[in-house]
Amino acid sequence: MVDHALFQRVERNVPRLARRMISAFVTEIPLYAQLPREQLQGEILFITEANLRLFFGLLRTGDPMTAEQLAEVRMSAARRAEERVPLDAVLVAYHVGARLGWQALVDEHRPEEMGALLTAGSRVLAYTQQVTAAVASAYLEEQQTISGEERDAARLFASALLSGDPAESLAARLGVSIAPAYVVVALRMAPHPDESDEKDVGGAIAARRKVRRVQAALDEWSGDTTTTLLDPAGGTAFLPTTPEAAGAMVDRLPDLATLLGKAAGVPLVLGGAVGWGAADVPRAAAQAHDIVRLTRILDKPPGAYVLRDVLLEYQLTRPSDAQETLASLIEPLDRNPDLLRTLEAYLDNDLDRRRTAGALHVHPNTFDYRLRRIIELTGLDPSTTRGLQLLGAALAARRLGEGSVT
Repeated sequence: MVDHALFQRVERNVPRLARRMISAFVTEIPLYAQLPREQLQGEILFITEANLRLFFGLLRTGDPMTAEQLAEVRMSAARRAEERVPLDAVLVAYHVGARLGWQALVDEHRPEEMGALLTAGSRVLAYTQQVTAAVASAYLEEQQTISGEERDAARLFASALLSGDPAESLAARLGVSIAPAYVVVALRMAPHPDESDEKDVGGAIAARRKVRRVQAALDEWSGDTTTTLLDPAGGTAFLPTTPEAAGAMVDRLPDLATLLGKAAGVPLVLGGAVGWGAADVPRAAAQAHDIVRLTRILDKPPGAYVLRDVLLEYQLTRPSDAQETLASLIEPLDRNPDLLRTLEAYLDNDLDRRRTAGALHVHPNTFDYRLRRIIELTGLDPSTTRGLQLLGAALAARRLGEGSVT
C-alpha cells in the first residue's frame, strides 16, 4: 500500500511549484519567453496549477487518466494547434511539468518514503506516456483539419482570382489582402523520371513531391505563401505586387524559372503577364498560358517568357482572316522541303549567309541557289523590308497553324 503523506505534502506546495514551472517554461521554451507577463501570471499559471493537481492526484491513486480528463488534455492541445503554437513547445511544456513534479517528490521525500517514491516514478512515466499520446494525436488531428480548410480556402481564392469572381471573403478567411496588382505566372513542367510508371504508387508520390517542392520554391522566392493552382503538369501562380513594382518583378522571372526548374528537377517553362488589379487577373492568366502554349509550338527552350518574347506569334493567334493567307505565301516551297528548311535557317540566323550555310551543312553557293529559288517561287525577297516581314510572318503563321494554340 502506498503512503499518501508524501503526495499530500507536495500538493500543498502546488501554487509555489506552479510559479517555478512558469519560470522554467520561460527559460527552456523560447515561445513562452515571448508571451506577455500578464498571460503568464494569469491564464498560463491557472492552467499549470490545475495540471499539477491532476498530476499529483493521479500519482497518489495510481489510476490512469479518465476519458473526461483526457478530453480536457485533447481540447487544450487542439486550442494550441489553432493558435499555431508549435507541437514541440506543447509537448516540452508537459515534459518539463512532469520533470519538475517528479523533482518536487524527490526533494520532499523522507527515508521511510522511498517505497512511495519508487512507485511514483513508474506512475510519472505512465502519466507522461498517456499525456504525450493524447496531446500529439489531438494536435495533429486539429492541424490536419486546419490545413485542409486552409488548403480548400486557398484553392477557392485562387480559382476566384482566375475566374474574376469576388474574392474578398476568401481573402479575409485566409488572412491575406487582395493585391493592387499581380504577376500571373503560368507553368508547364515535364514529368519527373520518378513519375514514369503511372501504375506505381511511387510515381504518384513523386508527382506530389514535385508540386510541393515547386510550391516551396515559390514561397521562398516571394517571401510568403504564394497563391497557386498547381498540378504535376504545371498550373498557375499569382504573385502579389503593386503597379509600380510589377515591371521589376517581371524582369526577375528568369531567376524564378531557374529556381523552380531546380526545385522540380525537370525542364520548366514559365509564362508571365501582369494583371493590373484583381479584375484584370483573368485576362493576364489567359495571356500567360497562351505564351506557354506558344513556346511549346515554337519549340522554345526552358525558361521564362513574356509577351514581348513571342509578340508576332501571339498576334497571329488572335482572331483574323489574315493567318491562313499568310501561311499560304510559302506553300510553293512545300514541293521542295530543302527550300523551306533553308528559309527557316536563314531567318533563325539573322540573314547571315555563311552561318546559315554552316547550319545547313551546305556550300554557300548551294545556299545562294536555294535562296534564289525561294524568291522565284514566292515572289518575296528577304533582302527587302516587305519581303522579310511577310516571309517571317508566313513562317510563324505556318508553325501556329500546325501547332494550334486553341
